[in-house]
Amino acid sequence: MKTLLKRIVSLICGVVILPATLLFRLQTAVGGRDSAFAGWTQLLSLLPGTPGVYLRHAFLRQNSAGCLDDACVSFGTIFSHPDVKLGRHAYVGNFCSVGNVTIGDDVLIASHVSVMNGTRQHGTERLDIPMREQPGEYPAVSIGNDTWIGERATIAANVGAHCIIGAGALVLTDIPDYSIAVGVPAKIIRSRLPFDSVSKVSGMELEVPCTRR
Repeated sequence: MKTLLKRIVSLICGVVILPATLLFRLQTAVGGRDSAFAGWTQLLSLLPGTPGVYLRHAFLRQNSAGCLDDACVSFGTIFSHPDVKLGRHAYVGNFCSVGNVTIGDDVLIASHVSVMNGTRQHGTERLDIPMREQPGEYPAVSIGNDTWIGERATIAANVGAHCIIGAGALVLTDIPDYSIAVGVPAKIIRSRLPFDSVSKVSGMELEVPCTRR
């Protein structure tokens, strides 16, 4: 019964959000898709409570690159790129900022997390022109299935599946599957794989505590 009710509410919200979708697509034709998408997600981020969650999901499902069943986007969270993808049961907490990111199934992203597209978004080589006018790079970022990103972390590189990223961590380089990483910049402290002494993850050897007794 609960599943049926959720489906009904999702269908209703899909109809309610249609005028916003129409306006978004008209705005896209005039001023560009990226700015239009960012503006509408900013507006929808202000809708509180459960209705806001369902309406944001409906808008993302209709207008982003992908937003699957039971993905949850909380209050105050904004998106800067329409190619964002959210997997099934993905959760994005309050007041997050998300760029061109693929978020896997069952991902948990805590509040005030920033997921940005790399660390070279502004050119810095030349001194004769402002940095804001120099070309930058915006690589897409992915967060693998069943990964947990802690409060106020900043993600600027890919994070693998089944990882834990500590609160306040700054991820500047790719994190392989099953890793636990903390700190600024983030460093891998151990693997989640239940091996006795050494775990090999994506070509890396990580010292892990013994989990068998």
